[in-house]
Amino acid sequence: MMTKEDQNKITHDIIACAMEVHNVLGNGFPEVIYQRALSIEMKLRQIPHQREFEMPIFYKGFDVGNRRVDFLVLNEISVEIKAKIQLEDGHLAQAINYLEAYNLQTGLLLNFGAKSLQFNRLFNKKYKEKTL
Repeated sequence: MMTKEDQNKITHDIIACAMEVHNVLGNGFPEVIYQRALSIEMKLRQIPHQREFEMPIFYKGFDVGNRRVDFLVLNEISVEIKAKIQLEDGHLAQAINYLEAYNLQTGLLLNFGAKSLQFNRLFNKKYKEKTL
């Protein structure tokens, strides 16, 4: 389990990767292009991650379906990316829902669609400490 300081460093590194991708590609591409480029940039910087990570969603102990987060970094940080001119409340809600559904403490919402990269660090207020 990562400390808050470790999570801050990794999220900083992921944002740096996203900035590099945005600087090289600019805005205007479909989300999947940024997703692929960000995966390459994280590999180049040796940030362990899984792309299109699928996890089950439970309701009162019952499996109600699966959702995919764009990236799961070090099995602890979710990264959701968008390529929208402007983020809407629903995009933020989706990213927070992933944190809560997966019981992850920290996440990022990155938007490559604006003229400048937009990013939000997200924290799960409902996070439950994992026991060994």
